[in-house]
Amino acid sequence: MSPAANQEPTKPTNSSRFAIGELVCLKSNPATVMPVIEVLTSGSGEPRYRVFQNNARAIYYESQLQAVSTVEEDRQRITAEELHAYLTGLQILAPSTANLYSLRSGRIKFIPYQYRPVLKLIRADRPRLLIADEVGVGKTIEAGLIIKELKARMDLSSVLIISPKALVAERKWFLEMKRFEEHFTALDGRLLRHCLRENDLDGEWPEQYAKAILPFSLFDAELIYGRDGKGRTRPKRQGLLQLDTPPKFDLIIVDEAHHIRNPATYLHQGIKYFCDNAEAVVFMTATPVQLGSADLYTLLNVLRPDLIIDPVSFTRMAEPNRFINGAVQHCRTGNPGWEQDARNALTEAAQTEWGRFFLRESPAFQKIYDQLAEAPLDDVARVLLIRAIEECYTFSPLINRTRRRDIGEFTTRKPDTLTVLFSPQQQELHDSLLDIIARIMAYCHGTQNVKFMMTTIRRQAASCLYGLAPLLEGILAGKLNSVEVYAAEDGDADADFSFVGQVRADIEELIVKAKKLNEYDPKVEAFLKVIRDKQTRANNKALVFSTFRHTLQYLAKHTQQAGFRFGLIHGEVPDDERSDLRRRFAFPKENPDALDVLLSSEVGCEGLDFQFCDFLINYDLPWNPMRIEQRIGRIDRYGQESKTVAIVNFITPGTVDADIYERCLLRIGVFKHAIGGNEEILGEITQEIHDIAENFELTPEEREKRLIQLSDNSIRQIQEEQELEAKQAELFGLNIPGLEWDKEVAAADNYWLSPSAIQRCVTVYLADRLGEQQDYLLGEKPLKTLRLSLEARNKLLEDFHRLPKLVEPIFREWEKWLKGADPMLPVTFAQETATENPKTVLLTVTHPLVRQAASYLNVSEHVYTTLAVRTSEVPPGKYQFGVYRWTKQGVKQDENLIPVTSEPIIATKLFSLLQAAHSVDIEELPAENLFDALDAHHHRQWTEAQANHIVENRQLVEYRRQSLIVSHLARCKAIEDQLSRATNDKIRLMKQSELARANADYERRMQELERAASGGDIHATPVVFGVIRVEAEA
Repeated sequence: MSPAANQEPTKPTNSSRFAIGELVCLKSNPATVMPVIEVLTSGSGEPRYRVFQNNARAIYYESQLQAVSTVEEDRQRITAEELHAYLTGLQILAPSTANLYSLRSGRIKFIPYQYRPVLKLIRADRPRLLIADEVGVGKTIEAGLIIKELKARMDLSSVLIISPKALVAERKWFLEMKRFEEHFTALDGRLLRHCLRENDLDGEWPEQYAKAILPFSLFDAELIYGRDGKGRTRPKRQGLLQLDTPPKFDLIIVDEAHHIRNPATYLHQGIKYFCDNAEAVVFMTATPVQLGSADLYTLLNVLRPDLIIDPVSFTRMAEPNRFINGAVQHCRTGNPGWEQDARNALTEAAQTEWGRFFLRESPAFQKIYDQLAEAPLDDVARVLLIRAIEECYTFSPLINRTRRRDIGEFTTRKPDTLTVLFSPQQQELHDSLLDIIARIMAYCHGTQNVKFMMTTIRRQAASCLYGLAPLLEGILAGKLNSVEVYAAEDGDADADFSFVGQVRADIEELIVKAKKLNEYDPKVEAFLKVIRDKQTRANNKALVFSTFRHTLQYLAKHTQQAGFRFGLIHGEVPDDERSDLRRRFAFPKENPDALDVLLSSEVGCEGLDFQFCDFLINYDLPWNPMRIEQRIGRIDRYGQESKTVAIVNFITPGTVDADIYERCLLRIGVFKHAIGGNEEILGEITQEIHDIAENFELTPEEREKRLIQLSDNSIRQIQEEQELEAKQAELFGLNIPGLEWDKEVAAADNYWLSPSAIQRCVTVYLADRLGEQQDYLLGEKPLKTLRLSLEARNKLLEDFHRLPKLVEPIFREWEKWLKGADPMLPVTFAQETATENPKTVLLTVTHPLVRQAASYLNVSEHVYTTLAVRTSEVPPGKYQFGVYRWTKQGVKQDENLIPVTSEPIIATKLFSLLQAAHSVDIEELPAENLFDALDAHHHRQWTEAQANHIVENRQLVEYRRQSLIVSHLARCKAIEDQLSRATNDKIRLMKQSELARANADYERRMQELERAASGGDIHATPVVFGVIRVEAEA
C-alpha cells in the first residue's frame, strides 16, 4: 500500500478534477470503472483519489484516471437489428435451463433424440448420468453434445475420458471429439505418472493434459495404492489414494462402463475415486435397465453413492414408479375424474418407503398433488401435468435409455452373401497354412499369444491370401500394426510375440509358399465385377471394408488397375486427408474430382458418416457383432437418402470366417437389422467366437456344432433381455414416445440462439466495433468468408484478450488468425456446411468471436427502441413494452428474459413479435412516465414471483438437506460396515479413503445448501423499453 493510504481524506477542492461519487476509469485500462469514495491531500500537489475497485479500496493519482464517457442523450435508442443482436448476446452470456446451447454444434448430423441426455443432465439436481443407449444409437456423439452444452454454461476446462485400451489405440474418442473442436491427449503409463507427480507437487492436474483419454489397462495396484520404492530400480510412487489433493475434473466420461461391474477390481476402485472428486460424470454402456441387474446397481452406486447406497435402496427406489406411471396414464387418457384417479395413484406412490422419505416432501411433488385437487382442469393443464409427473420418475434423472426399436429402423437392410471358392493353387496354400499352424500349436503348447498369432494369420488368409506374405514379414520384423492387432483380437490385452524366434522357420516357409501364388484371384475378380455393376446405377458409391491393411493395399492396386476412382483410408491416414477423401466420396459421379469407391478399415472410418452411400462390401468379416454394426452403421444411419442399403459379404468356403459367418453371425441377424442388445452380451458372444475358433483341438464338425449352439443361445439371451426390460419398463419410467423427444428438443430450441441470430449478432458487432459501413462477412450462401484488415484484426484481438483465458483449440486458432497475415477466413454458421467443409470455422455460441460479440454488445444501462410489425396475431395498435432480465438466486439458479406490457395478449406474444419487427422512426420516444408505469406492472410480477421463489427455494433446500442427512448416514454406515469386516490393509486404506470422500462431499454439499437457503432471490434488471406499432396484415 502507498504512503498516501494513511492520509486523511479532505473535502474536494476546486483543484481536484473528480468529485466523490463520480465514476472514473484507469487510463491504462478503460474497462476498469470505479466510483470515487474519497479525495486525499498530497504533498506533491497532485490530488489522489480513493476508489472502490474489485471489492476493495485502492488509491490512484489524478493523472492515472479519466472520466467515464457518458452518452449525451439520456436515452440510448437502438434499431431492430441491434436489439436482436443484443437479445442474442444476453442469451449467450446468461444461459437458461429452458434452452439448449449445444443445438447445431459440432460437425455432425442433427438428430433430435441425441439431445435427450443433454437435457437430462442440465436439469438434474446433480450432473451425473448413465447413458444406457443400445449399440448403434450414437452414445459418443451424445457425450460430445454434453461437452458443448456444459462449455456454454460454465468454465469446462478439464475433461477425463476413460475407455477400453482398444478404443484409445484406434483413436475413436480422439477423432469423434475433433468433430466438436475438442482436442484430447491419450495418456500412456509415462504421461499418467507425470500427471500424478505434478498433481502431488502443485495440488492440481497439469493444464497441458486437462483434456485426456485414459485406457482401462493403466488401472492397476500401483495407480491405486502407489509403490513403496523398495529396491534401487523401483523408485517410490504416489498412488491415487495417497495424494493429499485429489485430481478434480469438471467432467468424467466412462465408456463401456459395464467393465467396472466388479467392485473388487482396480478399475472399479480407480474410476470410483475419480468420480467421487468430479463435478459432472457420464457413464456410457448399453447395459439393460432391469431391476434385478447387479451391474446396473453397481454403476448407479458409483455414479450416485448418495442415492443408491445398497441393493435394498436400489430396489426401494423403483417402488413409486409403478404408481407414477399410473398417474401419467390417467392424465393421458383424460377420462372423467382423471384428476382424482391421478391423485390417488400419487398417494400410493408417496406411501411407498422411498416415497415417504424422498418423494412426499418434494416441493415439485406437492405442487402437482395440490394442483390435481383443483378439478376440473382444462386440457392445457392436463398436458403440462403429464410432463411434470414424468419428472417424478425416480430413475429418470439418472438414466437415459434409447433403444433402436424406439427410434425405428433408418432403412431396410438387404444382405447378400457372395461365395467365392479358392483357386486350386490358393486351396493348396490354405491347406499348407493349416498344417503349419497345427505343427506350431503342437510344439508351442497352444499358449494364448501363440493362439492369437495363429488366429490373426488364419483371418488374413480368409481375407486375402496375397496379404499373407507382408503380414508374416511384419511379424518376423516385429512391426505388426497395433491398431490392426486390437481389431483382430477384439480385446485389450497386449499381444506378446517374443516367441516368434521359435517358429521363424515355419513362418519363413509360409512366406515362400505365399510368394509363389500366381496372380489369378477369383475373389478380387468377383469384387471388381460387383464394383462394375454398381457403376451402372445412379448412385454408384461403394464403401468397402477390410480389417487388414495389406488387404486394403491389395484391393487399392486392383481397383486402380481397373480404372475406378477410389480412395483409401485407414488409421495412419492424416485427419485432413481423411476429411478430403470423405468430401470427394460425397461428390456426384459427374464431378471430375469425385470418388466412386472408398476402401476403409473400421478405424479409418471413425468419425465419418456416409448417408449418401447405400452400398457396403465386407471383403472380410469382424468376429465382433458390434464391429459389424459399426461398419453397417456408417451408411444405415439417420438421414440415409435411400430406403434400402445393400450389404455384400464375401465368403470363401473352408475358411475360419466362413464357418463363423454361416453358423453364427448370419443366424444372429446382425446383417438384416440393428441387433440392439447390450455391450456385455455382444462382448461375450465375441469372446465365445474366439474361444471356439482358437480351439485347434476341435474337429470341423465340433466347431460347426458349437457355433450353431452359440448363435441359438445368443438369440435367446438377447430376446429374454429385451422382454424382461419391456416388462419392467414402468418400474423405471424411461419410455417416452419418440414424438415427445422431438417436442422436448423443439421446446428447448430458441430463436435468439439460432444460426441466423448468431450471424446477426456477429454482423452488428463487427459494424459497430470496426466503425466502417462495409461487409465483413462475404457470401450469400452458408459458406462465407470473414475479411478483416490488419487494423480490424488488431481491434478484435483487444476484445479477445478481454475474454476469460481458456486453453482451447478454437481459442488458439482464432488468436493465431487475428495475429497472422491472412485477412481471409472461411467461416459458416451452418452445422451441415461445417460438416461438409472440415477446414471451415463453425461459429456457434462457444466460439470466441461470438463470445466477443455478446460481451461487446452487453450494455450496463437499459436501452430504448421503436418498432413496427405486421401481424394478425394481436389487434392493431401502438403498445409500450419492456423486457427485464431475471437472475434467480438460490439452490436452482436460472436466467430468464421477462416480457412486460400493460396488455396481457402482447406479453404472451412479445418475443415472437420482436422477431418479425423492423425499426421505425419516431421523432420522440414516449414520455418516461409511460415506461415508469411499465415498471409498476413489472414490480407486481416480480413481487409475486420473488415471494414464490423464496418459499420454493426454502422448501427445496430443506427437502434436499433432510434427504442428504438421511442418505449420508446410510452411506457412511454401509462403508463403516465394510471397513469393520476388511482384513486386508489395502482394502482398509481404500474404504478409509472412500469414507473420507463421503464426509467431504457431505460437508461441501451441506455448505452449499446453507448458502442457498438464505440466498433465495430474483435479481431484476431492465434490458429494453420500447414502443411497437402493430399493423394489420394486408
